[in-house]
Amino acid sequence: MLGYGAFQIGNDETKHCVQDAPDSGCRLIDTAQAYGNEESVGEGIKEFGVNRDDIFLIDRVWITNYGEGNVYDSIKESLKKLGTDYIDLVLLHQAYSDYHAAWRDMECAYKAGLVRSIGVFNFPPVRLAGICAFFDIAPMVNQVETHVFWRQKPAHGKHGASGCTAHILESVC
Repeated sequence: MLGYGAFQIGNDETKHCVQDAPDSGCRLIDTAQAYGNEESVGEGIKEFGVNRDDIFLIDRVWITNYGEGNVYDSIKESLKKLGTDYIDLVLLHQAYSDYHAAWRDMECAYKAGLVRSIGVFNFPPVRLAGICAFFDIAPMVNQVETHVFWRQKPAHGKHGASGCTAHILESVC
């Protein structure tokens, strides 16, 4: 699936890029609370001309919103900014601060139907394993940023992107 990421893009540009995304076959839109452009993403999606069910929307909760009850409220705020009833995938943006309380809220948002799937972003294998071991719902995704300057070998394992995560999930969850 071809996706459009809204990282480091100004609000005016974001709206127009998201609005034009269907022309290139793009149906996945990736944003985050920390990007400061959720409203523009939402406006672009409204003017997409594509049914909302045909779009896969990813959002990330920023660490300043971690803490008991805060993540749930921040997801509700993101829904308002994005102008949608649900988000397809919400990720905890980083494995810092009180990510355990944040994960409890993620489970609540998932059970309430605010989000269709929940996961984490760039979580080291040991922190991912901790979430799997101590919570009812295991992360459905561990999105791992990878490029020539940041290979993240432990997160990928020796068998590729899914090897390490699959091993952790099998042994812990």
